[in-house]
Amino acid sequence: MKKYFFCGIGGSGMEPLAFVLKAKGCEISGSDRAFDAGTSPDKFAKIAAQGITLFPQDGSGLTEDTTALVISGAVEESVPDVVAARALNLPVITRAELLAEFFGLHNGIAVGGTSGKTTTTAMLGHILKVAGIDPTVINGGKMLNYPSFPGDGSVLTGEGSFCVIEADESDGSIDLYTPEVAVVTSISLDHKPLEELRELFGNFVCRATVGAVLNADNADCLALRDGNANVLTFSVNGNDADLKAENIRPISNGTIFALDGEDISLPVIGKHNVANALAALAAAEMIGVLRSQAVEALKTFRGVHRRLETVGTTKKNITVIDDFAHNPEKIAASLSALKEYPGRLIVVYQPHGFKPTKMLREGLVDAFDKHLEMDDTLIMPEIYYAGGTAAKDISAADLVKDLEKKGKRVHFIPDRRKILHLIKALSNKDDRIVVMGARDETLSDFAKQIYESLS
Repeated sequence: MKKYFFCGIGGSGMEPLAFVLKAKGCEISGSDRAFDAGTSPDKFAKIAAQGITLFPQDGSGLTEDTTALVISGAVEESVPDVVAARALNLPVITRAELLAEFFGLHNGIAVGGTSGKTTTTAMLGHILKVAGIDPTVINGGKMLNYPSFPGDGSVLTGEGSFCVIEADESDGSIDLYTPEVAVVTSISLDHKPLEELRELFGNFVCRATVGAVLNADNADCLALRDGNANVLTFSVNGNDADLKAENIRPISNGTIFALDGEDISLPVIGKHNVANALAALAAAEMIGVLRSQAVEALKTFRGVHRRLETVGTTKKNITVIDDFAHNPEKIAASLSALKEYPGRLIVVYQPHGFKPTKMLREGLVDAFDKHLEMDDTLIMPEIYYAGGTAAKDISAADLVKDLEKKGKRVHFIPDRRKILHLIKALSNKDDRIVVMGARDETLSDFAKQIYESLS
């Protein structure tokens, strides 16, 4: 039996892989700074409930018979677990390397892209599950259809030969995967410069042994079509494509669109989710799933945690929404979807990472400027700092000043208690309050706190 120790086991990429390997018969243990600090106790209780032993992050969990120490890209050599592993001459491997090894044992479908990959992975996994293929799915978000599965649905531990993963480009680990089917949902400026992203995704498409699915509405995606002999394209903007959504229209709590003359009902909102659905349908078709089966499955798709997820609606019809949007493309997609429905927006957006915020500053300002109206309100706390050596040479206050110059109603408020007081003072009947941001898991707790205070 292989015995893996995960350093940072609570991470959004680490936790699902740990659950899958545990389900496949490996012995799993781990540590996490958040566990030591006593934060997110519910999360770590659920990890322990899966039969995973948790240790302090002090090196005490490593033993001579440990197969390998698994780390994320953010773990430094000075972390006690790494020091202990080196002292015991244990292999130290990255989460991406271990995932690539596991992925290679299956018929693999990898979903990449700077936006939409988590939801597309969830949609595709749901389609294959309903179609009876019983896939293993390793996702970066919790799939709301499967709350009883490990990680509240961040993984499906199937017995079939297919494995669907969300492939991350932000750390370059997408280079490690050789999929049968490669899906690229979008390419836009995010954690890396566009030139680097084009090369990463181009190589990814070339390595796919069965074929690739590409977004025809994104020029950089479409430019990759000659990299693989078998390509299916999709479009929601009227471009020439193999799967082309037409007559897209919002309905209460969902969207309807036409595909090849057939109306398809999708129980999640937004044009961007129609694009995600087309990508999932194309990938399913590429491995032989009948479209009728796939479309039927999508009718019961419930969404992904923190992807425009409704926390609750008060008696005054004030709805609180929790959303992962953090880069310009994601923010624009979420706001555009929300603006298809009536009601003022009060948005709390927490930027994450000083380097990404500095690189994306112009795009972030532009996204909020284009999609927030004069009666909407934007509130920004300070940039989320997850540790490391990044230069703190930008503040959320700088973005606020940029938006003030454009005439937007915007506030820089670092203190969440003061944010809550302002929201309670501003909110009124039919408002939507949206908490946006990535990496900081306490944002969901804050969204719940807002809802409870307004209820």
